[in-house]
Amino acid sequence: MEYRRAKYSRKRKKSKLARAVYTTLFLLIILSLIVAYQLYRAILKPNTWVHGRQSAFLYIPTGSDFEDMKANLYKNGFVINRPTFEWLAKRKNLPNHIHPGKYTIMDGMSNDQLINMLRSGSQTHVNLVINSYRTKQDFAGRVTREIEPDSSDIITLLYDSSYLTIFGFNPETILTMVIPNTYQVYWNISAKELFDRMYAEYNSFWNTARRQKADRIGLDPVEVSVLASIVEKETNKDDEKPDIAGVYLNRIKMGWRLQADPTLVFAIGDFTINRVLNTHKGYDSPYNTYIYTGLPPGPICIPSIASIDAVLNRRFFRVPCVCFIHGTAWH
Repeated sequence: MEYRRAKYSRKRKKSKLARAVYTTLFLLIILSLIVAYQLYRAILKPNTWVHGRQSAFLYIPTGSDFEDMKANLYKNGFVINRPTFEWLAKRKNLPNHIHPGKYTIMDGMSNDQLINMLRSGSQTHVNLVINSYRTKQDFAGRVTREIEPDSSDIITLLYDSSYLTIFGFNPETILTMVIPNTYQVYWNISAKELFDRMYAEYNSFWNTARRQKADRIGLDPVEVSVLASIVEKETNKDDEKPDIAGVYLNRIKMGWRLQADPTLVFAIGDFTINRVLNTHKGYDSPYNTYIYTGLPPGPICIPSIASIDAVLNRRFFRVPCVCFIHGTAWH
């Protein structure tokens, strides 16, 4: 009897121990699942929302720290669960790796994807479109709509004679360095980096073939662009441009004044003038080609590539002639 009781007691103890082990294992599994879910929630679960769109842009200005970046993210409502984002950001050392720039936030990104993108500085390029702008102010204002620098930063460099000598230009001629094109740049490009980028494009554009064509007509690249800027403002029809360029080159060859209405409009600075009158022609300015012989000291706009190539591929007339284009007589 005593043996049976002892055996039964041992079985009960084993059963209790087994239940305790199973219960502990069950609780550990539950705890592991909870931890796994919390880790999934913090790392892999989608945690961005871009207001019903597929993507949106986040701009991180130069000099921003982690708090600035968070404020920007939260202000735009991009992060759904902020505590999990901040928890993972600190563990991945994002606060010490803040890179300025323009970033594409995709809808449904996880914290891990978002943090990795920001931490590595994988920003989105800006397609900076440069067209035929009239003035330095117009150029600076349009360009800085797409990039971080202020227009005043660009303007300062455009008038900085000592700085522009690095590129071989001066404040009068600097816009001839700007070749209209689509430039792929970063949003946080500095003003000086932008000038470096444009100079590289300029050197690429003025290849051996174009320089040889310029030599054949007796002009250097700056002079070609100055003349092209006048052609640009004479017509928007590319097929007319070589003829107009040829007329002007004939005048230069003959030592005549260009008498180009667009240069006088530029000199006066009133771009609402549709027709130049005799009362305008006495306006004293080096850009008034009714008074001064030869090309003006700088371009009257940023000429298009079509206008530059029209000058390089001009059509000369064998004898002086008169061409009427848009109501203007060209001799």
